Amino acid sequence: MDDFVVRALIGGIGVALVAGPLGCFVVWRRMAYFGETLAHSALLGIALGILLEASVTAAIIVVCLAVSLILVALQRQRRLPTDTLLGILAHASLALGLVAAAFLERVRIDLMSYLFGDILAITWGDIVWVYAGGAMTIGLLVLLWRQLLMVTIHEDLARVEGVPVSAVRLVLMLLFAVVIAVAMKIVGILLMVSLLVIPAAAARRFSTTPTAMAILASVIGCGSVIMGVMGSLTWDVPAGATIVVAATLAFIATVLWPAGAGGRHAAEAS
Repeated sequence: MDDFVVRALIGGIGVALVAGPLGCFVVWRRMAYFGETLAHSALLGIALGILLEASVTAAIIVVCLAVSLILVALQRQRRLPTDTLLGILAHASLALGLVAAAFLERVRIDLMSYLFGDILAITWGDIVWVYAGGAMTIGLLVLLWRQLLMVTIHEDLARVEGVPVSAVRLVLMLLFAVVIAVAMKIVGILLMVSLLVIPAAAARRFSTTPTAMAILASVIGCGSVIMGVMGSLTWDVPAGATIVVAATLAFIATVLWPAGAGGRHAAEAS
């Protein structure tokens, strides 16, 4: 097997392992649009990173975190609903990113690579970023798992139980920022949200506990990466999009799976 294929598989699996459990919170909290907002803001991070001659990955994390903080601050007002705020932030950050990119006269940005990813061009340095960010994300998820679940189920009850709701919510947003930043080269900015949402949605039907759903989502994500990379090499199609197509096919299979068989599978898994 060629070296670039090995790197693509290792990097893609690293992203899928983290996206699985994190994506469960996207599904549970109905935060798909928030993930899309962060993905759009990543373009602004790319442009600023190049303008400031800094690490592009670090710039994306900073921008995504800034957008998260702005959203938390704006949510305190009651005049505009959250989905409206997310729409404003998503398109404003995307527009600012395109404007900032226009000032890079001496640097040509490969927008297609950032928007849709190029997993077959991933380097060992990118893999280090993926697994370093992934290890931090998984560690924080394990450490805060109970608190995150309590906040997800009922924020007011969690607050009564002594859970620092605002801090936990902010940590979750930070984890989204880190994962999107390190994974943009795998499936790209626009398709990253799909890798967060689809495997988790596919795992939901066959899971009886939150932990089981998180694990199964990671498994489905890893399987999608393997099938996507191999399909890309076989049919000479974009790898990032093929990974998402593979995940979508897995979701369709779970929808079409007989209800009785799904229940038995879930019972056996528990």
